[in-house]
Amino acid sequence: MGLEASDLHVAYGHIEAVKGVSIRLDDGALVAVVGANGAGKSTTIRALSGEVMPTRGQIVYDGASLVGLKPYEIARRGVVQCPEGRRVFPGLTVVENLEMGAYGRGLVKESAARYERVFELFPRLAERRDQLAGTLSGGEQQMLAIGRALMAAPKVLLLDEPSLGLAPILVQAVFDAIRAIHRAGTAVLLVEQNAFMALRTATYGYVLQTGRVVLEGRAEDLLRDEQMMRAYLG
Repeated sequence: MGLEASDLHVAYGHIEAVKGVSIRLDDGALVAVVGANGAGKSTTIRALSGEVMPTRGQIVYDGASLVGLKPYEIARRGVVQCPEGRRVFPGLTVVENLEMGAYGRGLVKESAARYERVFELFPRLAERRDQLAGTLSGGEQQMLAIGRALMAAPKVLLLDEPSLGLAPILVQAVFDAIRAIHRAGTAVLLVEQNAFMALRTATYGYVLQTGRVVLEGRAEDLLRDEQMMRAYLG
């Protein structure tokens, strides 16, 4: 049945950051949410993961409402967020960071195969498995953040700006991994400022501007709409 938000409103004090957003992520889909900085993309994904409480609207996953649940409760239902800014534990090793992802869903004892999957996706992490996360490069920390989310065995992976601040070669590596995660059967909601990469990766897209969905459609159609790209994405 997938994940669906309907008429979602989110405010920070008197400032309404999300104004009636409706998006849908079907089981096994890869959907992009794109828009300029300040469009409300990250606030939308934070509402879906339980980090912020909507002031109005519904969030439903597999027929059950997620509104009012704590982030760990949502994660235990299989909806797992990889947050913007990576947020790794700098004083823990790569393996210990990954273990924290499994711990959040009570999956530590069953995690051996997931370690191997993460190291297959990101060989650099295998080479640095005993290195402190705080000593990794920005790109390696992003790989670790995605790997940590995968350790929670997500059915839905919420990715918030995974390419932010990365060198082009690392951006390509991260997007290659996102495609591989999707091919393996995980539904992915990809929030990205890099609209071209996101829409080339996704099958469907939503364009946000000042907290509203202004366009949606097949990703390939949005990419072909040059007027849309200039107007909303610069």
